[in-house]
Amino acid sequence: MFMKSSGARGAMISATCALMMFAQAAWSQSEEDENSWKFEVTPYLFASGLNGTVGLGGVEADVDMSFGDLFDRLDKAFMLYASAQKGDWTFGFDGMYVELGGEQATNWQGLLGNSNTAQLNVDMTQEIYSLEAGRKMWGEKNRRLDVLGVARYTMLESSMNLALTTGPDLLPDGSRAVSGEFDWWDAAIGVRYFAPFAEKWAFVGYADVGAGGSDLTYQLLAGVNWQFSKTFSGKFGYRYFYQDYSKDDFKWDMAMSGVFAGLGIRW
Repeated sequence: MFMKSSGARGAMISATCALMMFAQAAWSQSEEDENSWKFEVTPYLFASGLNGTVGLGGVEADVDMSFGDLFDRLDKAFMLYASAQKGDWTFGFDGMYVELGGEQATNWQGLLGNSNTAQLNVDMTQEIYSLEAGRKMWGEKNRRLDVLGVARYTMLESSMNLALTTGPDLLPDGSRAVSGEFDWWDAAIGVRYFAPFAEKWAFVGYADVGAGGSDLTYQLLAGVNWQFSKTFSGKFGYRYFYQDYSKDDFKWDMAMSGVFAGLGIRW
């Protein structure tokens, strides 16, 4: 009886030790995973329209173009988001490069305040690059709220040619075409919220607001992530991005808005 009891006790002690060792190993692995670098690259398409006012050389034109209008005039486009995360810290880069060209009917106002109708031929190159650094401020059950600082660079190279359909033959300054290149930096503060709601699905919300070169810029995003494998995920949602910039004779008071879709590749 004593021998059986001692054997049972020894087996229990051995099992307990094994469980403790397993728990320690699991905790160490979890700790290692939590504090190891995680990377993700996401090429994406932002199917946006443009709505606002662009002014150049004393001429202002209203712009109201859907994604279909822009797609017809699209020459080149490249969009990419990349992130790195370790523990509570996260770092990101967002880049958009777009070249547009083509004509549309528009109303424009000249230097003398006279309003005309024209075919607006716009050749535009737009580059927007954002760097962000953030820290987790709250987290519970895989939910996470990050606060981020953002530095954003914008470059716009634009030329506008107006073929008049009403009004005088020439623009008030005696020309039919104006062009220019402008670039500026903005600083913004943002928040991002990540919350799983199903086995492979998660909600993502983001907002930032700032200024600098712009008088005001802000961005809103809401979407879902579909983690369909360990490495790949689909990202879908809606994005609104606004900039109000003016300098000398150039004005860019514009909102870009529309749906987006991307493929996340993580390791």
